[in-house]
Amino acid sequence: MNKKELAEVLGVSRSLLYYKHKQKDKDWKLKIEIEKVLRNNRSYGHKRIALKLKINKKRVLRVMKIYGIKPYRRRGKKWLKSKKNPLIAFTNLLLSKFPEKLNQIWVSDFTYLPFKGSWIYLATVMDLFNREIVGFSVLKNHSTQLTINALLSAVHKHPITDIIHSDQGSEYLSKDYINLTASLGIRLSMSQKGSPWENGYQESFYSQFKVDLGDTNRFDTLGKLVYEIYQTIWKYNNKRIHTALKMPPIQFANQFLISEFVSKKMGT
Repeated sequence: MNKKELAEVLGVSRSLLYYKHKQKDKDWKLKIEIEKVLRNNRSYGHKRIALKLKINKKRVLRVMKIYGIKPYRRRGKKWLKSKKNPLIAFTNLLLSKFPEKLNQIWVSDFTYLPFKGSWIYLATVMDLFNREIVGFSVLKNHSTQLTINALLSAVHKHPITDIIHSDQGSEYLSKDYINLTASLGIRLSMSQKGSPWENGYQESFYSQFKVDLGDTNRFDTLGKLVYEIYQTIWKYNNKRIHTALKMPPIQFANQFLISEFVSKKMGT
């Protein structure tokens, strides 16, 4: 069967069979170099990073936008260094691991949303390959259960990932969370303390998600708000064009799976 015939069977255009995912290995390597610079120079913007790396500032800015990397900016309360042992419990595996397929590397984080004079918390799990939100959880507190529920939501609907990355919050360093990931055979990866850019993918998602969700206090009940959170995540995965992918995450995943299927069929 040639590619024209295969395209007719699959019901897709022939050009789609030549699809190659757009995430460049060289962009990932530059991301790692940028993060290394920021570890020692937390306030550097893209111009200073470019000077340090001796490359074009537009290239640095482009990669920083793709991966949601933002330098540390002190605002409000004075930032205090932790008095705890500076050695991290888990290393940042994303400094060496590159996502080459779906469900290989997930990243997780949580954010807070105002509602009727208090807060509710949303934890999400994102597939780093296609930026899909594969699992999420909403609770009235940011306990370990919040992050565990998000992970369980992800593994319920998707193949178990090899690696899951997060910051070093207590919710991710709890025995229950660590034991759960170990029982699932998932390797833990964590950002260095005080280095939020090392999990910038989720930060970038939350920034736009809150804009799309809108005023959370417009809902009469918590149930209605949670429903809208679900709908907003669904639209992000299925309808909203991701700037790094040039298409919605689900569409990107489907095109990748088709290209993988074709490669196997054609023996390439």
